Amino acid sequence: MNRRDLLARLLAGGGVPLLAPWAAQAQAPADWQAQFEASSAPWKSAFATVPADLPWTAASVRGRFPDAVSGTLYRIGPAGHDLGGERYHHWFDGDGMAHRFVIDGNTVHHQGRYVATAKRLAEVQAGRRLTEGFGTVFQGRDEPSSPDSMNAANISVLPVGGDLLALWEGGSATRLDPRTLETRGLKTWRADLAGAPFSAHPRVDADGTIWNFGAHPHAGVLLLYEIGPDGVLRRAEALPVSDMPMVHDFVATARHLVFLLPPLVYDAQRRSAGASVLDSYVWRPALGMRVLVVDKTDWKQQQVLLLPSGFLFHLGNAWDEETASGTVIHLDYARSADASSVLKDTREVMRARLVGAPGPVLTVVSLHLRTGKATQADLGVEAEFPRIHPQRAGLRHRHVLHATKTNGGLPLWSAVASTNVETGVSQSYRHGTQAIVEEHVWVPDGRGPGWVIGTHLDYAQKNTVLSCFAADALADGPVAQARLSYALPLGLHGVFVAA
Repeated sequence: MNRRDLLARLLAGGGVPLLAPWAAQAQAPADWQAQFEASSAPWKSAFATVPADLPWTAASVRGRFPDAVSGTLYRIGPAGHDLGGERYHHWFDGDGMAHRFVIDGNTVHHQGRYVATAKRLAEVQAGRRLTEGFGTVFQGRDEPSSPDSMNAANISVLPVGGDLLALWEGGSATRLDPRTLETRGLKTWRADLAGAPFSAHPRVDADGTIWNFGAHPHAGVLLLYEIGPDGVLRRAEALPVSDMPMVHDFVATARHLVFLLPPLVYDAQRRSAGASVLDSYVWRPALGMRVLVVDKTDWKQQQVLLLPSGFLFHLGNAWDEETASGTVIHLDYARSADASSVLKDTREVMRARLVGAPGPVLTVVSLHLRTGKATQADLGVEAEFPRIHPQRAGLRHRHVLHATKTNGGLPLWSAVASTNVETGVSQSYRHGTQAIVEEHVWVPDGRGPGWVIGTHLDYAQKNTVLSCFAADALADGPVAQARLSYALPLGLHGVFVAA
């Protein structure tokens, strides 16, 4: 597909990503803000709004962070959940706040700064929400003029080409200064891709090549991106996908890009009738879980396999095995039986309520490309936010780092774990009964197996804690911790950059 065809496809079927006309049909006018404030849930600070940027502040450190961990942990997540007395109806709607934890031995400093998107700047100035979010449609508001007029820049971060990119799903990445977190503006990879969807889960090869995608539900296409280590776009093409599903993540092997397509399918008629983006998706389990495999060198070489119906947000890693019977792709992901996590659980927490659903389960998959057979096995370990050692990306791996052990329901994870995907053996560490674990990441160390760092919210003490573990002795507990004097709302994803 050439550039002109790509642009035409993107603009087909109602304009730009996620947009379609609707009548004045918004969600029921229940006072979510009042319900949140009236709740006595002890953990509700996890979903509270941060009133302003958080200045450079020293944390209280116990122990010493290893030399290999000297650097910066960047994190991001929704932090602006209400404005002008109105509260969003979904966790994923909140204005994004970027964080940096600067680690140097026995000192740790933190800074938090809202991403100054055009949306946030206009709404803060107006003192009210001006347009919709992913899961919220307010009555009597303007239709979004572009996908980026809804851009919350709140899911993940990617360091590339001198920028720290704050990533959303339905529109552009937003450029931040990695030293100050100041917003530099939108990232446009190519003129005809301005405002095109750019996923929050790029995959980075060992040589620094960046692979990513963007799901465009209204046009029914999946955009593919190949970006050099210097941040320069090499290729972008749009692949048509029937029954366009909600796609949040993917994996890259040495030779393939792999997408798990859950049967949560976009319905344009719902969107046109006034539904939010989220409520425009319909659960159709009869479709099963389609698996789309794309050759890295020739994107026209594609294969579709089928797994049993299920839902996912995140995958861990994938790798190619050459066998006597052909190529087999092995991958792992956090599988749920249905989509209630995004449709219910992550909505009800905006009212400080828990549905009580269990978490997804770590699941391993084998894709036999010659025969088209796909099999999977449940490892019996509750898991979300799977991460692997960055030097094993696209290669054979054994251990997946993840959050585990829900406490009262999603998304209240109480422990961090490491699970061997070949044996199913898992070790974990729980900070306490009043802690909510966030995503942890693996930090390489050339002298050993490396380190694990990540944050948790201590809602009893009303503060956030950064911990460091030996990667091969997670269950032994932290070797060092840095405690802030304040609590951060729960975030989503992050990345470590060595000093």
